[in-house]
Parts: sequence; C-alpha cells; structure tokens
Amino acid sequence: MESAALKRAPSLPMVIQFGLIGLLLTLAALAWALTDERMGGMDAGPGTDPGGLGFYVTVWVVMMAAMMFPSIAPMVVMHARIQRSRSEEGRAVPAGVTPLFVAGYLVTWTLTGLAFYALLEAGRALSIDALSWDRAGPYVAGGVIVAAAIYQLTPLKDACLRRCRSPLMFLLNAWRPGRAGAFRMGIEHGGWCVGCCWALMAALFALGVMSIGWMAFIAALIAIEKLLPWKAVANRGIALLLVVLGLGVALAPAEVPGLTLPGSPEAMRAMEAMGMEGGESMGGESEGSGSMGGESMGSGSETGDSMGSSSMQGGDAGMNP
Repeated sequence: MESAALKRAPSLPMVIQFGLIGLLLTLAALAWALTDERMGGMDAGPGTDPGGLGFYVTVWVVMMAAMMFPSIAPMVVMHARIQRSRSEEGRAVPAGVTPLFVAGYLVTWTLTGLAFYALLEAGRALSIDALSWDRAGPYVAGGVIVAAAIYQLTPLKDACLRRCRSPLMFLLNAWRPGRAGAFRMGIEHGGWCVGCCWALMAALFALGVMSIGWMAFIAALIAIEKLLPWKAVANRGIALLLVVLGLGVALAPAEVPGLTLPGSPEAMRAMEAMGMEGGESMGGESEGSGSMGGESMGSGSETGDSMGSSSMQGGDAGMNP
C-alpha cells in the first residue's frame, strides 16, 4: 500500500540531506539580506503603512522565504526522502517536485499576506481617529499581541502545530503523486502553517511589519515552537513572552526595547523614506499615506531625487515667488 511505502522511506544520503538544508538556509539568508536592503529605515512602528500592493507582495514573499524556510527544512527533507524511495522502487518521479512543494507553500502564505493587506487597507479606509496612537493605539497593538498569546493555548493552534512538527504524519495523510500533487501538498502544508502562525504574524504587524528586528524575533519564535523537541514548553513559553510583550506595548510602549513609537523622530524619518509627508502610522491620517508604492519608491523618481534637497531648504523655501 502507498502508506506502507511512505513509512518505509529510507534516509537520504547525508550529502543530499545537508545539501537541501543548506540550500534552504542559503535562500533564507539571501532573502534576509534582500529584505534588509528593501526595508531598511522603513520601520514606522505599529501599524506601519505597507505601501502599494505590488511593493507589498514582493516584500511579503521575500519575508516569508526569510522567516519560514529554516522552519520547513524537516518537511522538505522528508518530502525528498519519500520521492527518493519511490524512485528506488521503480515508480515515476517527475523532476522538480520538491521545488514545486515549496512553491505551493509560498502561494498559501502569499494569499495570507494579501488577506492581511486587505484588512489593513479596510481599517485605513474607515479612518477611525480613536485608534490613533495617541489615543487607543497602544491598547490595540498590545491587545493583538496578547490575543496571539491566547491563541497559542487553543486546540486549533495545537492541531496545526502537530502537523507542522510531524512531517511524516502530514505526508502520510496528504500524499499526492506527481508535480501537481507536490504543488497541492505544498499549498496544504502552507495552510496548516498559516493556522499555526497567523496570530504571530498579526503580532508582527502590531509591532511594526517593516522592522527587521521584529521580523527576526517572530521568526525565532516560529522556529522554536516548530523545531525544538519540547513542544509544550516552547508553546507555553512563547505564550508567556507574548503576554509580557503585549502588556508592555499597551501600558509602557516607550520602555519596550526596539519598538518604534508612531510620531517619534525615528517614525517620521521612516515615513519620509517611504515617500510620506507626515502623520501617524497607526490610525492617523497623512497626506502621502498612499504614496509608498509606485514611483515614489523608485530610486530614479523625481520625488526620490528631490526629497533630501527640498527638506534642507527650510520652511520658507516653498514660499518664495
């Protein structure tokens, strides 16, 4: 039977196993470097404007590769093991099935990123002044992080995490042969991973989605709960850490290390780097809030070329005839 063959899947030769893991880690490192280059200086704190849709999707996909590739290495290795076993048994194994598995995984996370983007844009369209940072903003951001902590302890989280931590169990239940089957399995595994990590990603938006530091923090939490052998300890430890962090953001945001406060000089510089003219990044209104994408992000645009010089001329420069 197919399930019996999957259970007997032999170990990969060490050179192939380490090659796969090394390739995933190398791609993750390249994605981190590209993310740092693209997002450097853009952290305006909680509720940072994600920019135009094209820019956001590009950055999001690279972010997912950076944050998730180390955590899915065991699943990818197990998928390759099973494919090798099938090949040794004389079954047809099309080329490129494992990359298609990873591609399907990224497709699921891309769709999830679009859902986050739609929610953010809908919130901005409502323009609720009570949610601005100098009003309820810290409590909203802190509440999202505490909600992520509570989700850590739910049965749904546990069910999703079990499948992410058990590659063989997942593949035994979800196996599909061929290229289309590999792509479908990648999408399905991505779905379980989203179920496991969506609240942590929401916490990232609450902390500052354009922050490399907070990205690394959330990526480390994901790796810890998926890869460490002590699932219960890791899960509950992360929940406790998130509760402390959420309360800190809500009650004493200025004391949270690494948190950029909306309206601070750091946030204003980030907004200038994104082509925005002012305002708050969470709940506030800004004249240029929609100008992050498109030409304002291009290095050769007139706006980008003139931003530094015009800001140095003083407030009266624009009033000269």
